[in-house]
Order: sequence, then C-alpha cells, then structure tokens
Amino acid sequence: MHTIPPFLRLSGLEPLVIRPETNFVNVGERTNVTGSKKFARLIKENKYEEALSVARQQVESGAQILDVNMDDALLEGVSAMTTFLNLLQSEPDIARIPIMIDSSKFEIIEAGLKCVQGKCVVNSISMKEGEEKFIEQAFICKDFGAAVIVMAFDEVGQADTKARKIEICSRAYKILTEKVGFAPQDIIFDPNIFAVATGIEEHNNYAVDFIEATREIKRLMPLAKVSGGVSNVSFSFRGN
Repeated sequence: MHTIPPFLRLSGLEPLVIRPETNFVNVGERTNVTGSKKFARLIKENKYEEALSVARQQVESGAQILDVNMDDALLEGVSAMTTFLNLLQSEPDIARIPIMIDSSKFEIIEAGLKCVQGKCVVNSISMKEGEEKFIEQAFICKDFGAAVIVMAFDEVGQADTKARKIEICSRAYKILTEKVGFAPQDIIFDPNIFAVATGIEEHNNYAVDFIEATREIKRLMPLAKVSGGVSNVSFSFRGN
C-alpha cells in the first residue's frame, strides 16, 4: 500500500508541496493594507481591479504564497476581503498560488475562507482569548481544509522568551492534534520575532531566543512548520 508522505500541501490552482528539502518559502505581503501604501489607497478608493495588479506583480516576482490583509479602521474588512478574493480567484495567473488569509479579526478570516479555492493558510489563530475560543476557531479552519499559523500568544500575553515560546507552541500543538484532529504538518508556528538593539537590556536576546526556540520546536514537533517576519529583528535600526 502506497503511503502519502506527511508534507504540508497547499494549493491555489496549482499545488505547493513543502518538503524537508524545500528552502525558505516566500510569502508576498504587498497585498496587505498595512504593508503597501499603494495597495491600501487602491482598496480605500474601491479600485479593486487595479489592486489586482499589485497581486500579479507579487506572483511574477516569485511569491510562492500570497498574503491578503484588509485590517484597516477605515475599511469594512469582511466586505473588502470578500470582494478582493472573489476577483482574485477569477485571475488564473494570480490564483495559481495559495492564498494566506491574514487578519486579527476572525470574522474576516472566515469570510475569506468562503472565497478561496484550493488549500489556503489562515494567519492567524492564538490562545489569546483562551482555549475554548482557540478550539472553536481551529475547528472552523479545519472544516474549510486550511492550514493554520498559530501565534505564540496565550491568555498571559505574547511569548518573549525561549521558554515561553516553546511552552505556548507545545500546548497549542497538543490541543490542535489531540482535541481538534489537525494534521501536524498543517500547523505553522509563529514564535514571535521582536526587535533587538532597542536600548532596553531585556530585549537584547530576542533574536537568539527566536532561533533557539525554532530549533526546539522543530525537534519536539518535527512535522510542524515555523514562520516569522525576520525583518522585525532589525526594526530599531530603521529609525522607527
């Protein structure tokens, strides 16, 4: 009997299989109202067709996954996400890669899940509001067949040390695999990358903590993946 290897398998119109030998996976983040002034302006002006050009440019530049985020106080997020994703799905040259539905509001994520074809990634869920809400949201993601990014965030707050990152990710993994029935390879952890060189002494080890926590997460949960905004480490060097 042929056994299917437990790889993370995503898809738009085309499959994306992330194998052990796969290098970094590039996520295009310009279709994000917080990451691109041009994209944000086009969405706010209801120029959705024109905004698709930003998505197309990301795909043509080598993005393997396309992150879409509509979190802006001046936008009706559910409507904006639904409109943009429905238009995007009708463009085969863009829709060929998997979509990452990105929002801090789960109602926007759920609206996005109803629009995409293939297997997408939800960015993100966490235990910030407690275990019960985490399980509820995880079941919805699983019902739609999505992979999930899990933030290292619990009822106490964001994990900012190696020990806390490992503790929260291990707890979330146990809940997802044992209570929700998630496949381990469909779990992606974001153990939080914080800026170094901020002038605050307790921040000095943030980068090392992320790297060491990642190593331990991969040892304890080898089929899970790790995601992170690596540029966050140097945030304080940019005059922000």
